[in-house]
Amino acid sequence: MKTNPILRIFKISSGTRAGLREAARTPGFGLIDTLHGYIYGRWPYLFISVGLGEHRLVRLMRPIINVLFNALSRFPADNIRIETSGPRPGRLQNRFFLRKETFADTYHGKVLRLPAAKKLVTVNKDIHLTEMEKVIPYRLARDLILKKPDRILALECPCRSARADPCLPLDVCLIMGEPFVSFVAQHHADKSRRITSGEACGILEAEARRGHVHHAFFKEGTFGRFFAVCNCCECCCGAMQAQRNGIPMLASSGYISVVDEDKCEACGACVAKCPFGAIEPADSKVQIDRQICMGCGVCSGFCPHGALSLKRDRTRSDPLEVDQLIGEQK
Repeated sequence: MKTNPILRIFKISSGTRAGLREAARTPGFGLIDTLHGYIYGRWPYLFISVGLGEHRLVRLMRPIINVLFNALSRFPADNIRIETSGPRPGRLQNRFFLRKETFADTYHGKVLRLPAAKKLVTVNKDIHLTEMEKVIPYRLARDLILKKPDRILALECPCRSARADPCLPLDVCLIMGEPFVSFVAQHHADKSRRITSGEACGILEAEARRGHVHHAFFKEGTFGRFFAVCNCCECCCGAMQAQRNGIPMLASSGYISVVDEDKCEACGACVAKCPFGAIEPADSKVQIDRQICMGCGVCSGFCPHGALSLKRDRTRSDPLEVDQLIGEQK
């Protein structure tokens, strides 16, 4: 098959070409979205280290960033008027200013229990799940579309890599499906490796034993859909850091931790291990802060007395349990 001469001139890799084709056939995915997705995928370590405030550029650029944010704050979206006539109707239609969404709407994670995470990485057929607002409670980036889900890549975690003293191992981010796997494999060959679904399950299990949280991540720049299962530690993860700082980037698993008071001995093991700080000692027992608990299940795995378990919480978004979602679609 002949290669487009423009692509030959610019030496665009096959992974990038696949991404551009996917962008072209994704409804509503424009040039800015394509550039955003490319920059994020091509330079994720720079992108995330800057976002975490760990990169030296942040210190150098902070005065400029502050000036820009102060300037932008003078032009709230509600005051912008879009031209409806004249030579350039709609010329003030700027997505950045007009959008009602928050940052968390463009990039967020869904907490997964270990069984749900293992089901997701062992899917053996393509998936096309949309209209998942009951599962992914954000305005944007909530489609679960997997093409060639058996293609999985273990990538060195950009969040951990940005830290001076990161948690180990680093290669715990599981990139799933095409065109994501091909793109990342070509551009980050030194930081990634192809793995089987069985190896992916092994990584999930090992991370669960370390007390880390499984998240399915969705991003507007990745065609508004799911692209990775990450295994996150509270000390390194940017999304968990944002959650603690009041930016709701993470959605509950749909479950909540409950305490069997007859078994609880208030030993404090769960208090120390809860990655969201949702458990506190109370009257010789422990209590769960329902507003903070994300239903990750870490606490139950570390309770030596079997006093903690997860219970479905109907006030939260539905679980991301792929088998059930596929069954409901039929």
